[in-house]
Amino acid sequence: MPLMAVPEVSTPLRAAWIASILVLIAGVDSRAQAVSYDISFPNRVHHEAEISATFTGVRPNAPLEVRMSRTSPGRYALHEFAKNVYNVKVDDGAGNALPFTRPDLHQWTVTGHAGTVRVSYTLFADHADGTYSGINNRYVHLNIPATFVWARETQGLPVTLRIDSPESEWNVATQLFPTDDPWVFTAPNFWYFIDSPIHAGRIWWDSWTVTESDRSYSIRLALNHDGTDEQAAGFARMVEAVTREQIGMWRDVPDFETGTYTFIAAYLPSVDGDGMEHRNSTVLTYPPGLAEGTISTSDAWLDPLGTVSHEFFHAWNVERLRPNSLEPFDFEKANVSGELWFAEGFTSYYDGLFLRRAGLINDAEYAANLTRTVDTAVNSPGRHFFSPVEMSMQAPFVDAATAVDPNNRRNTFISYYTGGDALALGLDLELRSRHASSLDEYMRALWQRYGRSERPYTLEDLETVLGDVTGDEKFAGNYFSRHVRGTEVMDYERLLGLAGFAVVAARPGSVWLGSELSDEASGGAVLVEEPLLGSPLYEAGLERGSVIVGVDGRGVPDASYLRGAMDEWVSGDVVEVTYIQNGEALTSHLTVTSDPSLRVTTYEEIGLPVSSAARTFRSEWLGSSLQSDAAGD
Repeated sequence: MPLMAVPEVSTPLRAAWIASILVLIAGVDSRAQAVSYDISFPNRVHHEAEISATFTGVRPNAPLEVRMSRTSPGRYALHEFAKNVYNVKVDDGAGNALPFTRPDLHQWTVTGHAGTVRVSYTLFADHADGTYSGINNRYVHLNIPATFVWARETQGLPVTLRIDSPESEWNVATQLFPTDDPWVFTAPNFWYFIDSPIHAGRIWWDSWTVTESDRSYSIRLALNHDGTDEQAAGFARMVEAVTREQIGMWRDVPDFETGTYTFIAAYLPSVDGDGMEHRNSTVLTYPPGLAEGTISTSDAWLDPLGTVSHEFFHAWNVERLRPNSLEPFDFEKANVSGELWFAEGFTSYYDGLFLRRAGLINDAEYAANLTRTVDTAVNSPGRHFFSPVEMSMQAPFVDAATAVDPNNRRNTFISYYTGGDALALGLDLELRSRHASSLDEYMRALWQRYGRSERPYTLEDLETVLGDVTGDEKFAGNYFSRHVRGTEVMDYERLLGLAGFAVVAARPGSVWLGSELSDEASGGAVLVEEPLLGSPLYEAGLERGSVIVGVDGRGVPDASYLRGAMDEWVSGDVVEVTYIQNGEALTSHLTVTSDPSLRVTTYEEIGLPVSSAARTFRSEWLGSSLQSDAAGD
């Protein structure tokens, strides 16, 4: 029997509440308990920070286990952040050294203390993105799990962070709670703190207000960039348009606890490209920067705008509408979830869709945006090996994970981002054509049932709600059994045709070998990747690293020569290939096939008529969420 009932609150707050109860049970005065961090940058030119973490009011004389995280919110693989920590010292807060041991690479166990423990260390940080930290003369970019140690015992305690300002002209962007001091911030507990990235530098700011019912919030763009103020302002208006479209679709604004949501954007040459969602903020890093684009919808800005759209959508889907398999998120081991096709993949579907609904791209550009999704769903051999659920569970192998041995994922894996995107596209069009509904309605239903209350969902819950929205449990069961738990491809040609979009050959009349080719230094054309399963090169027995040196008795001096020869081939031709593989000269025959690559285009582009029904369908699908909301859709 539990000691007392635990209220139904969100997982981070629930964890903090439980931790506070355990503190009281242990007989420690919770009013004296707190965690504080101080960070300074005397050697930031060499990417170092000096950090101290002080744990006050912990159990006297009991070992305090101080940890460094092994993974990070929104990442599922291990990243072993302790590798960048050194010069560790431990004292009692008054300078008196305390004994400690290191039972593993991620933990320092402190003994002999009277209730206060201060751990000081140096951190090396030279990789600014959504997972790691980066420190240099231009900025301080901190992902909390990659930066600060913590203790299991103190996870429910309030946190204070003091930053030693590197330069007078700098300021700070974070979702942490501000104080009267612009360089001091707080968090209610470990769970909120570890989810709160920080960027300090010369930041350009913009903001706009969003209102839903009687609640108003400020959406902020904190931008460290190399462009002009005019470029920044133009980009901000595009970001604002995307956020308003998303709120219009959801018809609700998440409860941003600080009253703000912050896009923490570092668009600078020295960052690594990334986007990472957090509860009330997102990290956006983009090395080309704004200076590479114009104040328009140029291709140079579509990548960062797509990331903006993706990460803001996560404020609903993942941050609050959250799979049970990720609750609680474990910072000490890899996190496995079978629902990432929905959490990440459906979000990927909406990131491009909202660029279209906001008018930042046109129909033809949106059709092109769908090309990779549809081509991968139809042509990738990976779907024969794993379902979207099983693909999702492999995230610890692929989500910025590192390994030195080659793998065969080109033939056996489809990213849950792309696979889920394809599932969302197909479901949206099916709902619109068969059930007078939409994916928007499905997402809103899930939000009302699980997102607003932050009640984690299961795979079965997703199926149940789909049946409720459509009033057709059989349809929901078939969708999940055939496409989610199964590997069946949806009929994208038929479904997209409803909107006057066509799925056509990407390179009609061209032949295909199944691998990219590059010049080999000693002559010939080398396969730079494992050939796709069933492709001509695969069937002929060639592999990654094989060097083609002859075709039909003619020498192949380089990859360009081979590509020129391919222009003369037609599907069905049988070609003799001479190649070097693992140091051995071999000969094989390959049967040439047509290039199976697909692309999505509008009927208008290929000269097909668009019916009035298709135009209406397309407008309702791709039209502004704000317009449909105003119309009571």
